[in-house]
Amino acid sequence: MPVTPPPSPHTGGQPAGQSGGQPGSRPGGRSARVRAAVHRAVKELLADEANEPLTIPAVAARAGVHATTVYRRWGSVGDLLADVATSRFSGDLVVPDTGGLRGDLERYAFDLAKDLGDPDTLALVRATIGTAGGLGAEACSGERGQALEAVLERDRVRGNQPPTLERATDALLAPLYYRGVFSGLPLTDEWVRSLVSRLLPD
Repeated sequence: MPVTPPPSPHTGGQPAGQSGGQPGSRPGGRSARVRAAVHRAVKELLADEANEPLTIPAVAARAGVHATTVYRRWGSVGDLLADVATSRFSGDLVVPDTGGLRGDLERYAFDLAKDLGDPDTLALVRATIGTAGGLGAEACSGERGQALEAVLERDRVRGNQPPTLERATDALLAPLYYRGVFSGLPLTDEWVRSLVSRLLPD
């Protein structure tokens, strides 16, 4: 799905995670319904085999709202995609607790590989990173990094000395995203398990 950011009448935009509501807006009501409709429209357009370019007017038409409403709230296609990705990847990855670091990391990696193997998720990640750059990358992977940090911290609490977050990110998070998003190669269980084995050699 090509993503075509049109000229925006609104400058700036909001960082991911802050575009879900304007100051003073209520968490429910019309604001929440508009956000839900627009998010749903983005996902539908990305999954649409007709390959319609993702523009704010196209999103607004699919969502049944005025384009000015979308421009006013998100400002640009990049900011909108970052908000959709932040919502999609927030709170849905449970930090595993198998009783040991190897089991925790394997479960973490398997869950992430399954997520990245979903075609709709993959389309959102590719569009967000390609359009929103660093903001998009943070929206797609920020909570995954926090979950990985939580796994390592839990092992420290057990009295162990796990790898650093940087090393674990380079060994697990980076190759999972690269292989899933950019290479198109399959995220097989054997390959995912090998990542953990290289990070935690016997």
